Amino acid sequence: MNLRSAIHYGFSSIIPKFLHHHHLQCRGIVRVRLKWVKNRSLDHIIDTETDLKAVCLLKDAIKRSSSGFLASNSVANWQKLLGLTVPVLRFMRRYPTLFHEFPHPKYPSLPCFRLTDTALMLHSQEESIHQTHEADTVERLCKVLMMMKTSMVPLQSLSPLKWDLGLPDDYHRTLIPKYPDHFRVIKASNGVPCLRLGEWREEFAVSALQKSHERGELDGGEYREFKRGKSALAFPMSFPRGYGAQKKVKAWMEEFQKLPYISPYEDSRQIDPNSELMEKRVVGVLHEFLSLTIHKKTKRNYLRCLREELNLPHKFTRIFTRYPGIFYLSLKCKTTTVAIREGYRRGKLASPHPLARIREKYNYVMRTGVLYRGKGTTMMPQEDVLLDDGEDTTEQEESVEEEPDIDDECNKEDTSEEDLDSDED
Repeated sequence: MNLRSAIHYGFSSIIPKFLHHHHLQCRGIVRVRLKWVKNRSLDHIIDTETDLKAVCLLKDAIKRSSSGFLASNSVANWQKLLGLTVPVLRFMRRYPTLFHEFPHPKYPSLPCFRLTDTALMLHSQEESIHQTHEADTVERLCKVLMMMKTSMVPLQSLSPLKWDLGLPDDYHRTLIPKYPDHFRVIKASNGVPCLRLGEWREEFAVSALQKSHERGELDGGEYREFKRGKSALAFPMSFPRGYGAQKKVKAWMEEFQKLPYISPYEDSRQIDPNSELMEKRVVGVLHEFLSLTIHKKTKRNYLRCLREELNLPHKFTRIFTRYPGIFYLSLKCKTTTVAIREGYRRGKLASPHPLARIREKYNYVMRTGVLYRGKGTTMMPQEDVLLDDGEDTTEQEESVEEEPDIDDECNKEDTSEEDLDSDED
């Protein structure tokens, strides 16, 4: 019987033996310190999607506004919250195909912005996708809560992740009340509003790694052995150039892959926090969380806000640079973003979600807006919005030695290269 079965059936007395047995077997893993390697292709994606996310957040803020527009003085302090490197007014003026500028009705010298017809059309398509794929959104949100040790998360920690997790802007008003058996909004003992899982759903407790093996995308035979009780399950890896051939790295990864796979939906409190088994469990949790995101990436600080609930060690961010075959850490846009490599192929998402496709339409309009800056939407036919972009941004890797609904605490971050392997979380 494996650990998952033991926990599921309540045989907690055998868990310490299981964990101790495997901990003794795994003490000899080779330790290798790896350099951080820049990936220009992924950096380009992160750079582009930072502006895309800012556009979508501003669009949502305009839609939430009772007046239907935003005055420039109301967004002046949003630059950091939006992750921008330029003032918000200058940023919005870059995209006249999405944001129409006009003088304030009472104060003509005050610039204001409303959504263009193109932006409204895209927003309508986006809402339609949210409705069509609502069951998928519910499952994704349930899985996030099921990964938490208390099956709940503060709303203030979940709010910055709305865009990454593909939640509707007003999910707490439109989505949550529709599923009282799945979600409950409660106040924690400290008075903080939290979203709690209504009831455990075993059918959701299957990780993306397990599904990939089950579908045969990885090693189907390995998964069949896993189902029969063998505990190892390998992560797909894609090393930067030159790394995979290094003998020490290869030996390290082979030993790592032989460790038991602990599902991120299993209780991990019995695992020795200093063991290699816990390290693989942490890799599994981070891999699963990033797999649940629409673009297979998120900001490192957003994960820090969930560290305790995900039962991650204090220095968990070291994992991203210790396993460069699984994760990529980017310093673009004055922040630190972490992605899973398997989520991308040739500079694009390997399996784009419908929300990612509609966001690419926003991106197309943004590029068109820059191209025809100052000429509004008259230069671009509406049907052009529906075109798919075929740009291939594949690059070689090189070695190197109302307000937007974002929680400010999750945006305070140092992004120096020395911080890549920082012990401070």
